[in-house]
Amino acid sequence: MKRNKKLVREAFDLQLFTGGASTNTSITRGGAEALIPTQETHEIIQGVVEQSAVLQRGRKLANMTAAQYKMPVLDLLPVAYFVNGEGSSARKKLTTMQWDKKVIYAEEIAVIVPISEAVLDDADYDIWGEVKPRLVEAFGQKIDGAILFGQDKPATWRPDVVATAASAGSYVKLGADLYDSILGEGGVIAKVEEGGYFVNGHMADITMRAKLRGLKDTTGQPVFKSDMQTGTAYTLDGSPMNFPRNGAFDRSKALMISGDFSQLAYSIRQDITFKIFDQGVVQDPATGEILYNLMQNDMVALRAVMRLGWEIPNPINALVPDKEKRCPFAILTTSEPVKSSYTSEELNAMTIDQIKGIAAAKGYTVTKTTKAEIIAEFLATQGS
Repeated sequence: MKRNKKLVREAFDLQLFTGGASTNTSITRGGAEALIPTQETHEIIQGVVEQSAVLQRGRKLANMTAAQYKMPVLDLLPVAYFVNGEGSSARKKLTTMQWDKKVIYAEEIAVIVPISEAVLDDADYDIWGEVKPRLVEAFGQKIDGAILFGQDKPATWRPDVVATAASAGSYVKLGADLYDSILGEGGVIAKVEEGGYFVNGHMADITMRAKLRGLKDTTGQPVFKSDMQTGTAYTLDGSPMNFPRNGAFDRSKALMISGDFSQLAYSIRQDITFKIFDQGVVQDPATGEILYNLMQNDMVALRAVMRLGWEIPNPINALVPDKEKRCPFAILTTSEPVKSSYTSEELNAMTIDQIKGIAAAKGYTVTKTTKAEIIAEFLATQGS
């Protein structure tokens, strides 16, 4: 009898251990999943932060101490003469010099990043440490887009680099031979030299890398690569070439910009600064509607601000006295570029569809129907 009770007790204990009638006889991963920790990386996978290509390549002037920076630029060269004869009849001629004054206007770039205090407290990352580098990249994109292509350009700023080159006729449409389009007679580099400048740098869309790698000589060998072991240094005619990756380069307007980048002068009124607020309201810029009340919503906001301006001095030189034809930059394009301004004669030489296409590219609204009325409307909008 005692032996039977012992056997029953052992069978009951075995049932408790194995979960009753279950056939599992071991602890599985599924059964212990709640006890197994999950390792999480503290590294956020992201792309490389891209700085402003313009601020790296251009010429930095002294910081601005006011909202405007006036820059004297040589506008008239002195002229020397031979003195014919001797004595009282040999009178020496006079000459003079003249300077123009170009003005750099400081414009503001700013943004606000609101966030809940609870999110900041609970986050296992330095959120501001992640945000600030990306704001710097966003500022660089905005600067490059405005200066190179006129994207969201402030009204006080001069025409962008691409529009300036197009207006001066300093552009080359990509032909069948890429080498000639860039380095040949009448190529992009030659266009800059025709203005009396030497090219000291290039900026290009990233797709130009493949185009340059694909260039081959008459024997089928790559032009810009000597072997397959060393990396290719992208230089053209001895000048460095960089490929901005901050999203500002507009390949529809230019594949490449070449020029004397010492003539792209900029001045900073206020370098990028960050300030955190824990009180105040954040409004919708378009409607003025209050989006957040920082105190009431237990939020903070990071504000980033920068002010700067730029100019192309383009002083007179002995080779090209006419400033309308003198340009320190040239562009490689796939289509006819849109100039910063057009004359009545230029528009009359175009078709209505061509005029409408240019108007659309410049953001003009065309409401008229006849060519004469469209041209008048175009010129009125251009001059406003």
